[in-house]
Parts: sequence; structure tokens; C-alpha cells
Amino acid sequence: MNPEHPFEQMRRALAITKKDIRIYYAKGPVVIFGLFMPLFLFLAFAVGNRGLSAPFLVSGLLAMSLFFTATAVSPVIQPWEAQARTLERLLAAPITMRTLVAGDMLASLVFTLLIAAVPVGIGWAAGAPPLHPLALLAGIVLGAVCFSAFGLLLSTPPTNTPSNVMMLSSLVKFPLIFISGVFVPVEELPLWGQALAVCSPLTYFTDIARYALLDTHTFPVIADLAALAGFALLFGAVAMALHERTVGGRI
Repeated sequence: MNPEHPFEQMRRALAITKKDIRIYYAKGPVVIFGLFMPLFLFLAFAVGNRGLSAPFLVSGLLAMSLFFTATAVSPVIQPWEAQARTLERLLAAPITMRTLVAGDMLASLVFTLLIAAVPVGIGWAAGAPPLHPLALLAGIVLGAVCFSAFGLLLSTPPTNTPSNVMMLSSLVKFPLIFISGVFVPVEELPLWGQALAVCSPLTYFTDIARYALLDTHTFPVIADLAALAGFALLFGAVAMALHERTVGGRI
């Protein structure tokens, strides 16, 4: 089959996905960073704010778990590959940079969806089952796609040093947690905080999670879903374009 054929490129993207999951995602530290760190961070917040309902806590935990898992490894896969000299071999194969990025993004998406089941299960056990399961499922899928694309966008600087990308990633990710309604509802933020919250994709997933578990929301649910889809398309397109431009500086 012609290696340039879309179906052949799709098959190769799936091969990259399997490779990423086996080498990078199926590791204890990724699970810890994606699940336990958000859990302990949110428990620390909950201890100092007694009286919060279980659905509120679970919705915040789900938002952080989805966000941290999707962006835990995806920003550093290509720097790691470049440092190990395996990126050159991948690029020498008959695949496009778009195929490579799509494979990395799909690996992040699959792993994120699997981890998302854990906080949802915690919610069931804590007496906070989803009131709107279809909205929650749609939000989880779109949120996982959006945050996975965001992780790939963070990996675009032309460096083969993973620590540099991790530092940039942390500088971007952690402020988003505090302006996206995870700890404090958006409507209770100051005006400057609300203005920043509108620019964060995490805000819209958190709003969907609150609607699904608490039946309360800041924005219309259809607007939340549309925002996540729009951010996902934007992040994915920009990530692919930038990776094609910066790959030369990485290898």
C-alpha cells in the first residue's frame, strides 16, 4: 500500500500510540501524577473548607485528574525521543509529522479516558453518582481530546531536554488550576479572575462536571461542549503546525 495513503498513515499513527503507551504511559509515576497528586491536592483544600458537598469535591477531582493525566507525559515525549536519538529514526520512516503528533495525542487520549474512570468511581462510592451521565461522558471525551492536544502544544519548543519542557509545562498548568473554577466557582472569582477563567479550557470541563454531578453550571452546557471542541481543534492544529516547524531544531 502507498505509504502516503491516509489509511496507511492512520495505521502507523496507531503503531506510535501503542509504542507510547507501552514505553511512557504504563508507568507508576504517570498514574501517581495523574491521579494521586490531584487527589491529595484537593483533599488538602477540602480539609480547610469543611461543609463542601461530595459532588463538588468529586467534580473538582475529576477535572484535575483529567487535566493532569492528559498533560503528564505528552509534553515530553518528543524531547525524550530526541534525546534518545529515536526521533530521527521515526522521522526517517515514511510517516509525516502530523501522523507522529496524532499518534502521541491518541496515546494521551486513551490513557486519560482510562484514568477518568477512577474519580467517577470514587464519586459513585462517595454517594455522588452522575445526574447527567451523557453530558459527563461527552465532556470527558472532549476534555480528554482538548487537554491531550494542549499537552502536545506544550511540547513544541525546539529542545531535546525534557526538563526544560517540564518546567514550561508546570508554569502553564498550575496557574490554570486556580483560575478555572476547580477550587472556587467561577462566579465567586473577582472580575479579573472571571476574565482569565473564560480563556481556560479547564473552566469549561469543570463546569460540565459540576452540571453532571451537582446540576448547577455557570455557562450553558452546549457552550461548554462547543468551547472544548473549539479549543481541541485550535490546540491540535497549532501543535501540528509548530511541530513541523520546530522539529529541525530538536534533532
